[in-house]
Amino acid sequence: MKKVAVVFNGGTISMKVDERIKAAVPSLTGEEIMSMVTGIEEFAEIESHSFSSKPSPHITIQNMLELSKFIKSLVDREDIDGVVLTHGTDTLEETAYFLDLTIDTEKVIVVTGAMRSSSELGYDGPFNLATSICTAISEEAKGRGVLVCFNGELSSAADVTKANSMALNAFKTPNFGPIGIVDNNKVLFYRKTKKHKVYYVESINDEVALIKCVVGMSSDYINYFIDKGYKGIVIEALGRGNVPPSMVAGIKRALNNNIPVVIVSRCFEGRVYESYGYEGGGKMLKDLGVFFEESMPGQKARIKLIVALSSSKRIDIRESFKNNTNIM
Repeated sequence: MKKVAVVFNGGTISMKVDERIKAAVPSLTGEEIMSMVTGIEEFAEIESHSFSSKPSPHITIQNMLELSKFIKSLVDREDIDGVVLTHGTDTLEETAYFLDLTIDTEKVIVVTGAMRSSSELGYDGPFNLATSICTAISEEAKGRGVLVCFNGELSSAADVTKANSMALNAFKTPNFGPIGIVDNNKVLFYRKTKKHKVYYVESINDEVALIKCVVGMSSDYINYFIDKGYKGIVIEALGRGNVPPSMVAGIKRALNNNIPVVIVSRCFEGRVYESYGYEGGGKMLKDLGVFFEESMPGQKARIKLIVALSSSKRIDIRESFKNNTNIM
C-alpha cells in the first residue's frame, strides 16, 4: 500500500466557530480532521505532520520557503509516495505555485483545503482531503507538477486561481478549465501539463511590488517602490498589456535602475500581447524591455519573479518569462 504524507498547515479546513466571537478560528488538530476522512485507510497509509495552524492571510514568503524545504524532505524519502498539504484558500494559489517552482520531483504533491469551516453545514474539508489523497497515490498524477484539488476538480498550480470568495468550486483555471477530476475515487486527466523550470532557492527576498493599473494612474507608486529599494515590480496592466501614458516615465526609471518590470493583465481571461503601439501601449512597453507574463494573475507573477530573483544559481530573468503557457 502506498504511503502519503499529509501536512496540516492551517486554514478554514482546521477551523470551527468560536461561540464567544461568532467567527471561525483555528481549532482542529490534524488528527481530528483525519478522523472525519472515513475509510481512507483502505486506499493509502497516512503519515500526518502538523506544520502550522495559520490562517492563509498570515502566511509569508518566508513561510512558503520553509514549507517548500519541509515538503522536499518528505518527497526525498523512498517510503513516501506522495504529499498532501492543507492550506487556507486566500493565499493557497501563491503557496502552491511557490512549491511548484522550487521542488523538483516526479512524486505527486497536492494542495487542498476547505471553503467551509467544520461548524458549517456542508463542511467540505474531509471530501477535499480524501480526493487529494486519491490523487497523491495515482500513477497518472506523477510528473505533473504541484496540483490543487477542490470539489473533485484538479488544477495545475501554475495556472489555477481563486475565482470565488465562497463557492465550493472556488478555484478555476482561466481560458482552460481543470486538467482533471476525481470521480468515484479514481483520477482522470483531460490533458497534459508542460514541465517547467525549477529554481533552487536557499534564502528569499520578497521585495517585489504588485501594482494594479487603473484609469489615469501616475508613476507615483512605481517611484515609491524604486526609492524603497524594491528588486522587482509586477504591473497588472489594462487589457492586452497597456498602461496610462503617465506611468511610462516610472517604468523607464525602474528599467534604468535594473529593476525588472513584469506586465500581466488585470483581466481574468485572455493574455497580454504587444498589440498596441501608442504611448503606454504593449508594443512600446515590450520595446522598452518589460517582461510579459502571458496569462498569469499578478499575485502569481509576483511569486515567480520573487523566486527567480532569489535563485541560488545565476539565471536570465528574461528566459523565465518566455513560453509561459503551462497547458498542452
